[in-house]
Amino acid sequence: MKIVIDADEVAVDLKKTIIEHLEKKGIEVVDLEHISKHPGAHYPDVGYNLALKIQSGEFERGILMCGTGQGVAMIANKVEGVYAGACNDVYSAERIRKSNNAQILTLGSRVTGPESAKTIVDAWLESEFQGGGSQEKVEQMRRLENKSFS
Repeated sequence: MKIVIDADEVAVDLKKTIIEHLEKKGIEVVDLEHISKHPGAHYPDVGYNLALKIQSGEFERGILMCGTGQGVAMIANKVEGVYAGACNDVYSAERIRKSNNAQILTLGSRVTGPESAKTIVDAWLESEFQGGGSQEKVEQMRRLENKSFS
């Protein structure tokens, strides 16, 4: 598995922690480093840039971080076909994959400590979309999304 990751200036330390954690588990991580490559960029730029990488199929899953995880989730969800969810707990992380098929996990460095963040990331990575009763709901989200983006 290869994971794409990025963060705004507020969450750089958490991003480093998560990268180290993933690499210790043998997971390949690609850090986009948007902030360092584009001085003056903010979380909308970071989130949008990573979401485009998911949309293009270059990566299947990504992790975004900002102060709360909410801002990067909001902008990532503006990219057609991309689903992101902010998670502060393991159960939510599992559900955004198992029920909602989210390709992007977002975390907040100001609301989630490093050890909790590692646990949340692990739960999300270990979860897969289950289909079943959620399949129709995800398809409905796609239909509504297509209507909105048209």
